[in-house]
Amino acid sequence: MKVCLSTCPAERADDLAAILVNEHVAACVNIIGPVRSVYRWEGQLQRESEALLVIKTSDSAVERLMARLAKVHPYQTPEIVVLPTEAAWPPYLAWVQQETAFPQS
Repeated sequence: MKVCLSTCPAERADDLAAILVNEHVAACVNIIGPVRSVYRWEGQLQRESEALLVIKTSDSAVERLMARLAKVHPYQTPEIVVLPTEAAWPPYLAWVQQETAFPQS
């Protein structure tokens, strides 16, 4: 299992989460926010209020997740950071794998 982090405009968070879950590239997306992000973009310091998506997916779906999120995300260069999961409760892990199996039956 992998956990993916991505920030986005708060008003787009629910729609992005629904796309990822409906298309079975994510089993679950938690929306946390608002979060404050401070970063440099095109030479200028930026301060933004955003939502943080905490996306749970399977090892086998991570590439599909990244490709789909990059395509539907409103940012030119979206944050898509995938983290390994050291351990997970086996029934939860099985559910994540079931929800992100490809192709869906």
